[in-house]
Amino acid sequence: MFGSGSGAAHQSSRLSVPVLIPTRFVWPYGGRSVFVSGSFTRWLEQIPMAPVEGCPTVFQVVWNLTPGYHQYKFFVDGQWRHDEHQPFVNANGGVVNTIFLAGEDVVPTSFSPETSGGSNMDLDMVPRQVEAVPRFSQADLDISRHRISMFLSRHTAYELLPESGKVIALDNSLPVKQAFHILHEQGLPMAPLWDFEKGQFVGVLSAMDFILILRELGNHGSNLTEEELETHTVAAWKEGKINLNRQLDDNGRYCAPRLVSAGPYDSLKEVAMKILQNKVATVPIVHSTSQDGSFPQLLHLASLCGILKCICRHFRHSSSSLPILLHPISEFRLGTWVPNIGQSNGRPLAMLRPNSSLADAFSLLIQADVSSIPIVDGNDSLLDIYSRSDITALARDKAYTQIRLDELSIHQALLLGQSENPPYSFNGQRCQMCLQSDSLHKVMERLANPGVRRLVIVEAGSKRVEGIISLSDVFRFLLG
Repeated sequence: MFGSGSGAAHQSSRLSVPVLIPTRFVWPYGGRSVFVSGSFTRWLEQIPMAPVEGCPTVFQVVWNLTPGYHQYKFFVDGQWRHDEHQPFVNANGGVVNTIFLAGEDVVPTSFSPETSGGSNMDLDMVPRQVEAVPRFSQADLDISRHRISMFLSRHTAYELLPESGKVIALDNSLPVKQAFHILHEQGLPMAPLWDFEKGQFVGVLSAMDFILILRELGNHGSNLTEEELETHTVAAWKEGKINLNRQLDDNGRYCAPRLVSAGPYDSLKEVAMKILQNKVATVPIVHSTSQDGSFPQLLHLASLCGILKCICRHFRHSSSSLPILLHPISEFRLGTWVPNIGQSNGRPLAMLRPNSSLADAFSLLIQADVSSIPIVDGNDSLLDIYSRSDITALARDKAYTQIRLDELSIHQALLLGQSENPPYSFNGQRCQMCLQSDSLHKVMERLANPGVRRLVIVEAGSKRVEGIISLSDVFRFLLG
């Protein structure tokens, strides 16, 4: 009854056909060659597992099992291993994972050595109480947060500065079109703005600015023209944006927003909090040797990615000091998740189909206040992702002069930036994915890679989107 071979047929002799349940086994921890074996093969056969497309560190296989209790273990690169994040028991031959599949008239029974096929692993087949991995405790969470907070408070933004490199700033008197092309040619999603008259940095020009500009200009004509973009300087656009979003100070007077920046000796925690509280992607690290702040030097653009990299590097060889790192992200529900049936979700997950218009994507990026949108098929399986920074692809061959936002599909827009790759090619630079069983440590290491601002949480095998987790989600959780 508990095997998928002749033993199952013998136990189910009263049935004309044995009941078999397709069951997916997943090993999400990497390896060169991965197999699974268990009571369902009498421990005599090792079933090969294949890497999941787009997730080379995740192996999976579907195997038909009969209802009842089963024990299993993974054979990874020549060593027997079990998954600590799945139910397991201590058997005579070591620790094994367990699974129970419900079925009619299934009564847990013990196995004799003959029934188990005389396994050379000599495993105890008597079902026992499952020793599940304990959920994280509040004490573990408090300890981990305290240690991370102490580390960030004791280290400064100076540690984020690279040994060499360049930081590009734009003159705010540049025409919007020219600034647009510079960002595209330099491969930058944003750049600080310099005001020569004031002799200081006055803001940041980002991909969101271009999204708002193209939407605004698109409302006044059929097609965007180079002349319309040529007549708008960056300074004029920023001034107009300020007038649209004017805020009152404590005295009831209108005030212009100030540049969010930091100094090289500000703590990493202060920099991280500035990014989170002001909902910006980067904070310029500016330094001036004069007391009045004149002649400032732009040293670096600090981001959560760089700060997270410092955290991962510091705790890499002492991860046990942060107890929560080994727990799967599903325990914390970090990020935004697709709600289960009948379950409410405070913040719905924004997704679009490839035939949705670019205008729809722009509206969703603005209204949902997100930096990227998963592009999915009819089964909600991940195809690609559209990010704010993809807007600069419209500068290629001056595409922005030849399109209407409501007529260009997301599929077509993504092709503009993938001239060397086929659409939906799942290259590692675009679709960064993870599983809900991945540990927080693994997710943090991936997000610490340059250019990765979010991970799409997918179902192993199907790539069905289950959620999305961003850098800001991780930092809000770590800083409490």
